[in-house]
Amino acid sequence: MLPTSQAGRSRHTPMDVRHTPIDGRALRTACGYFATGVTVITSGNGVEDAGTTVNSFTSVSLEPPLVLICLHEKSRLLPVVQDARGFVVNFLTKQQESVAWAFSGRQTARLEEIPHHRSAHGLPVLSEALAHLECRLSAEYDGGDHSILLGEVVGLGTPESEEHPLIFFQGAMRELGEGRAGRRG
Repeated sequence: MLPTSQAGRSRHTPMDVRHTPIDGRALRTACGYFATGVTVITSGNGVEDAGTTVNSFTSVSLEPPLVLICLHEKSRLLPVVQDARGFVVNFLTKQQESVAWAFSGRQTARLEEIPHHRSAHGLPVLSEALAHLECRLSAEYDGGDHSILLGEVVGLGTPESEEHPLIFFQGAMRELGEGRAGRRG
């Protein structure tokens, strides 16, 4: 393990700005040690609908109810979300691993190929998702090669029965409690 601090350094001393740039691959590997849930973000107006697999999701605030997602600046979903002014965060179950992979590449599944329905506000929701959050786009921020989208939660759905969530850890889709066996990547 690499040291995280220098002996004698005060907690309040700014970091030395002279440093070696962090390699993107090394950052990705390090972040792979943080287990995340797996979501498919969906959006559209019924004419142009799309979805993409995302694990960069977080709850931001309860009052008001805000969440954020990050989409690559070249994501085919980004202009769809911007046009629809909203998106749905669909939390996936372990049984939906194939759905996660289907929406994860540059050439992804078409939303028409996956069971879905319309939310109260007309956005597409994956019908078999563990839970979902329907969001109104409230702000967009520059995040380097990604756009950071802040959404106000205006609707939600939770499971009627207990399901196992799909998680992402060290480059592989997994089930909670699953060890390193079955690693894919």
